[in-house]
Amino acid sequence: MTRTLTKELSANIGKTVTINGWLHKKRLLGGLNFITLRDRTGLAQTLVDDKDELEKLRGLQIGTVLSLTGMVVEDERAPGGAELHDVKIVVEVPVTDEPPIEVDKPISHKSEHLDTLFENRVLNIRNLNEQKIFKIRADLTYYIRKFLRDKEFIEIDTPKLLSEATEGGAEVFKLDYFGKIATLAQSPQLYKQIMVGAFERVYEIGHSYRAEPSATTRHLTELTMLDVEMGFVQDHDEVMDMIGDMTNYILRRVYDEHAADLKSLNAPELKLPEDGKIPRFTVAEIHDLYTKATGTDVTDEKDLTPDEERWISDHARKQLGSDLVYATDFPAVAGKFYHKFKDGGTVAWADLIFRGLELATVPLRENNYDTMVKQMENAGMDINHDGFKYYLQAFKYGLPAHGGCGFGIDRLVQKTIGLANVKEATLFPRDINRLAP
Repeated sequence: MTRTLTKELSANIGKTVTINGWLHKKRLLGGLNFITLRDRTGLAQTLVDDKDELEKLRGLQIGTVLSLTGMVVEDERAPGGAELHDVKIVVEVPVTDEPPIEVDKPISHKSEHLDTLFENRVLNIRNLNEQKIFKIRADLTYYIRKFLRDKEFIEIDTPKLLSEATEGGAEVFKLDYFGKIATLAQSPQLYKQIMVGAFERVYEIGHSYRAEPSATTRHLTELTMLDVEMGFVQDHDEVMDMIGDMTNYILRRVYDEHAADLKSLNAPELKLPEDGKIPRFTVAEIHDLYTKATGTDVTDEKDLTPDEERWISDHARKQLGSDLVYATDFPAVAGKFYHKFKDGGTVAWADLIFRGLELATVPLRENNYDTMVKQMENAGMDINHDGFKYYLQAFKYGLPAHGGCGFGIDRLVQKTIGLANVKEATLFPRDINRLAP
């Protein structure tokens, strides 16, 4: 018999069907015995009143793979409003070992339980509420791709084994590459700029690696990033508007299409300006506002402190009705070699902050070959190194004005749902303490 999914039961009232899945729960009440089966679409309740059929489950544990054939009966108390009666059971894969956790019970995300959460990830991902996190994550990346494709961006796929660190510095993973030293990519920064010279608009969703010895709720050593680059831009505002419009689009869509799941996960209410215009403050303005509001002087900081990010987000939400806020015009001392520097001692770089956490860096790039060479040499880089000489070819043979972003997918999921730690938004997180599962 053709397989029927659990979500299709209510459309098959009065018919005999076969469903396949995992034993999710048993309730043996003597005269009334129920088992719950889980498949990729949800749960189905089954009444087992034949003792011989029930005997097939003796000694079997949650996770046993079953095929159940029975009559679909309407019952508003059952998941989906229907259940199976007169069931015949086929045990496809028996499980006799008692699992270390109960997947039908709530999974704790308290900070003191995170190690237990990740140690049991193979099983707790079978919990329906836990699955909602990653179904939302999957659709968030789908919405990103939909928006960018509609704006004529081409998806690219760039190497993660490099002959030089993308941005220099010591926070890279090094490995032996057939006798040469290679590094794991911190970002596809150089490649996406190169590709502007071919496609004008490109993006990539892929893994990046940061050897930061940080054990915080904000950091991972292996992270998923969206990288966007767009050419022939008029100014920095055009880049910020594009990334802002994209973020507005994906948040509005996820809150519309996953409203019930977000509510069940206790996600915060979404607040975005009706006109879609994300509030903007310069870094100097945020320093000044924060210093006056808290009495803590941060005016000499070249970047925003984590507490400033939380403070300006709270201010934007309460005063301007926006969960998103831009911090713009970082001081030149904070700039990277590929940034466009502005008159007045600032750099054309903005951070997009979402609910207290930096979500994306959104800069304008330097595109003049001679200026780029000078900025790289000033940063102590060897422009003849294999890691950079091919990058500079793109500039030498014509790159238009361009800009883009590095956008944290893990952080987007975390803050969309309202999770306390970015690791909770990651299936198998990697940090300084965890390399398995």
